[in-house]
Amino acid sequence: MKKIKAVIVEDSRLARNELKELVKNHPEIEIIGEAENVDAGFELINKTQPDLLFLDINMPEKDGFALLEMLDNVPITIFTTAFDEYAIKSFEYNALDYLLKPINAKRFATAIEKVNAILVEKQESNDKKLTLSNQIFIKDGEKCWLVKIADIYLFEVDGNYTKVFFNNEKAIINKSLNQIEDKLPLEFFFKANRNQIINIQYVTQIDPWFSGNLLVHLPKEAKVEISRRQTSTFKEKLSL
Repeated sequence: MKKIKAVIVEDSRLARNELKELVKNHPEIEIIGEAENVDAGFELINKTQPDLLFLDINMPEKDGFALLEMLDNVPITIFTTAFDEYAIKSFEYNALDYLLKPINAKRFATAIEKVNAILVEKQESNDKKLTLSNQIFIKDGEKCWLVKIADIYLFEVDGNYTKVFFNNEKAIINKSLNQIEDKLPLEFFFKANRNQIINIQYVTQIDPWFSGNLLVHLPKEAKVEISRRQTSTFKEKLSL
């Protein structure tokens, strides 16, 4: 079985050690790093690209929610906290689970079962990647379309849904941006920032933008900002 790479971001050394003890009962998980604050956690996650994040909410200076907002690619996240008032907010951030300290071993095992199920589903999804010639059925209200993947130039987060832009149309679909990204042919589609995926074949113009970012132009006067963390990858993709 392939190891699940995990990191811990938690300001308490005791809590980090307790998590590592719980993980010992789950040999499929490998702790590849730990950090005691949000900024160190941000660097660690970008460097190691883990599958799983154990994240405390209450930390000095910045909280766990701030870390998720800083990341372009968010791992599967399990919140660990001594407070239960953040539960609803945690699921607004698409957290997989919410564990109250002290963490019960049985409750921890249930959370890990969820992680395993998601990763299996993700692998099966990756094995069934779409191609540009594939068509998808989109229904938005009373309207229906059969759309070629090649005709879509932009996916954009819209609350808990995703807005799809194609030809002269746009529609809302009941899937998250991460679910969509897992199915797309990534040689043609690129995650520009946390909220948007673009089809690079439709880029008509690229402009320098603030703070080292780039601004790309798409059909119908759509403009998308390439985040600073994604800019170098984007340049490599286009051989710039």
